[in-house]
Amino acid sequence: MSTAATNYGGSASAIAYHYDVGRAFYALWLDDTLSYSCALWPDASAGGELRDAQLAKIRLHLDAAHVQEGSNVLDIGCGWGALLQLACLERRAARATGLTLSHDQFDYVSALGLPHADVRLEHWADHEPEARYDSIVSVGAFEHFASPEDSDTQKIALYADFFRRCRDWLTPDGRLSLQTIAYGTMKRSEASAFINNEIFPSADLPTFEEIVKSTQDLFEITSVVNHRLHYARTLECWARNLAKRREQAVQLVGEAVTSRYERYLKQSAIGFHMGKIGLLRLALRPITGRWKHDARW
Repeated sequence: MSTAATNYGGSASAIAYHYDVGRAFYALWLDDTLSYSCALWPDASAGGELRDAQLAKIRLHLDAAHVQEGSNVLDIGCGWGALLQLACLERRAARATGLTLSHDQFDYVSALGLPHADVRLEHWADHEPEARYDSIVSVGAFEHFASPEDSDTQKIALYADFFRRCRDWLTPDGRLSLQTIAYGTMKRSEASAFINNEIFPSADLPTFEEIVKSTQDLFEITSVVNHRLHYARTLECWARNLAKRREQAVQLVGEAVTSRYERYLKQSAIGFHMGKIGLLRLALRPITGRWKHDARW
């Protein structure tokens, strides 16, 4: 891992602490796509199945990133590969690259045998594409980029580095679709010590203001929506699923881990309901007039 990647949040050890608990455990309470991020419900308060809502979320991002037949796609934080699957099999992307720091996710996606797909155990700060991408999607990774120890200035500089790389990786007509949890009415100093220490270590949420500042001269934000109630409902659905299979969960990961996740799911749902945290979905267009010529492309 490069020096830049080492200095950024979302380290391999921090990711492994949460995501490598075990796929069998997550499969007990996620839907069968293993999508572990906010779904897109037809109505945030009622109606719809979890799997359908997760597929709707993925298609929203594929549309926002203009993924179509022949596209070259990058998925930053690809999880267990649900978006890569739809990009390859439904949208017929010419190439789809997924980045993850989770060994479990890497092994699982690699074994799917997706056509024209390449999954890499790699930090985004180490990524060096062979050609420009038509589309970049990142769902649920951005909130891991910064660390609680980073100052506001350091966070913005880190985010700007990410957006600068994405801008340089995209074709002139390319698009970026981003989904991230963000601070809402809650101040950074009020963040839950339980979440920061026992659920997502070495991670800190962005604010919308920080995202706007870090995209300056790099991307135009063409759309943004706060779907916090969609995430509240997703978390409540996961919590119900885990409650139904609690005995199996304890057999897999033990009482302590199961209880920790129960608390995390319920506490997070309350936070979204209250607006303390939000769920931002952004579509972005690169500002190409400032590009410098790169002989590789």
